[in-house]
Amino acid sequence: MPANKVKNLDYQSLSKSAEKGGANAGDRISLKSANKSSKEKNGSSTKNLVNPAKKTSNQLSSEAISKTPEAARAETFVSEKNETQKASFAPAKEIIYAEQQKRNKQEKKAEQDRELLGSERWLIRNGHSLTYLGLYIFSILVLFRPYELVPSLSFLSATAFYFAAVTLAVYVPTQLSTEGTLTMFSTEVKCILALTALALLTMPIGKDSAVSWEVFNDTFIKAVLIFVVMVNVVRTRRRLTGLIWLSLSVGLYLSYTALDLYAKGELRTEGYRVAVEIGGLFGNPNDMALHLVTITPIAVVLGIASRNPLTRILYFLMAGLFVAANMVTFSRGGFLGLIVSAAVLAWKIGRKNRLNVTIASTLAGGLFILAAPGNYGLRLLSIFVPALDMVGSSDQRKELFLRSIFVTLRNPWGIGMGNSPVMNDNNLQWHNAFMQVASELTVLGLLIYLIFLISPFRKLGAIERTLLAKGEADWFYYLAIGLQASIVGFLVSSFFVSVAYNWFAYYLIAYAVAFRRVYQIEKGLKEEVKSTSFGDLGKNILGWRST
Repeated sequence: MPANKVKNLDYQSLSKSAEKGGANAGDRISLKSANKSSKEKNGSSTKNLVNPAKKTSNQLSSEAISKTPEAARAETFVSEKNETQKASFAPAKEIIYAEQQKRNKQEKKAEQDRELLGSERWLIRNGHSLTYLGLYIFSILVLFRPYELVPSLSFLSATAFYFAAVTLAVYVPTQLSTEGTLTMFSTEVKCILALTALALLTMPIGKDSAVSWEVFNDTFIKAVLIFVVMVNVVRTRRRLTGLIWLSLSVGLYLSYTALDLYAKGELRTEGYRVAVEIGGLFGNPNDMALHLVTITPIAVVLGIASRNPLTRILYFLMAGLFVAANMVTFSRGGFLGLIVSAAVLAWKIGRKNRLNVTIASTLAGGLFILAAPGNYGLRLLSIFVPALDMVGSSDQRKELFLRSIFVTLRNPWGIGMGNSPVMNDNNLQWHNAFMQVASELTVLGLLIYLIFLISPFRKLGAIERTLLAKGEADWFYYLAIGLQASIVGFLVSSFFVSVAYNWFAYYLIAYAVAFRRVYQIEKGLKEEVKSTSFGDLGKNILGWRST
């Protein structure tokens, strides 16, 4: 007789003997253990075959004993497989649901971006060729001031005003004949016009109306008018690139001159800082550092977007020169603006290559530290430890900032444009563009100013996300990121200088507005705007209508 059959007969005999009470205690314990082990092996398979609630314990024991080991193992395998499938099915459903939710959010955001980018209607026709020429020449005279650099060109000292007048004289009839309004009314244009209205309203009730008028007439209104001209005239990629190159060229001149002066030891500010004077526009090292902060990200992204290796190297060398010149200004605000704008660039450009960007950023940071002047680190540490500041400017800045808050709260109607110096004992500006606007043009003016600076982010971000989703990492994609980083750098650096009415912000924001116009025209998100007849101008000239 086979051994396993003998084993089964012995096992059945042992079971009957135990039921009759003839077996010893050890045998009964062994039998219970065997029954328990058999039930655990059968598991859920027994439950699937028979309803245990309708069976007696003797029947269950008999079934468990009667199963062969092979059958028990087979049923156990099937049961474990079913349980594994059930366990893996729930997480799979959760993963699919989470993925679907993420996809829905992405589609919703993409739809919002499409609506946002399609909300503005831009004129497809070019136009304004003469206006652009006048604008470009005016920008050269304002930014470079050749009559300041070359004494023999001193006869050009008054030409900036005449070129501005001629540019406006050409702009107005051209704009009216093509679009029927004096300007398109984007959020940025509305903000700048609202700031102009506040400047005029606060002028009579300010501390010194003469000072307010001087600042308004000499600087602010010129920046406003040129900003309006720029956002309406710069409507092609070639025009935008031309103006951007003008800003980069100014940065090149400032950087080369600053590094040359530092190498010669001609440190004109506080005995250790470099200042490059161009008609007073960049005479303050902090102002020069601010300009370098805003154009460095643009140079970097243009280098990345360039297909020509030589052009790419040129842009990168240019960016390195800007960073080096920023250091010799010893501007703490310039340093902070540079670091934050670099972080924005690294985060956005390195979205799909975090490791490579992290390595590149680390190397760039190491080179920055190695190339820094000897006492540059102490200058930066004085941000947190004012005692390290050799001239005590940190304590003075803190005092001026607190004073500006006090003046703003005491004068909710504003003190008038340009009147900050008369409100402190040192006859100094607040060294803070935001408090400059808040105290002089009221808290409402500060809110409008912030909207003016921040509003381009929404549409620049929409352009960036749209192109990323399409996989189009082209000139538009990288410049959208670069302009965002530049604006962030300006927001940070301008917290330490009073430049709310100077040219810096107005050129930068005008670039952002013109950029999205060029993008929508070239990428097909455009709508023809018919010119309005002169008979309808009375209805449209002052109407807040987008074009």
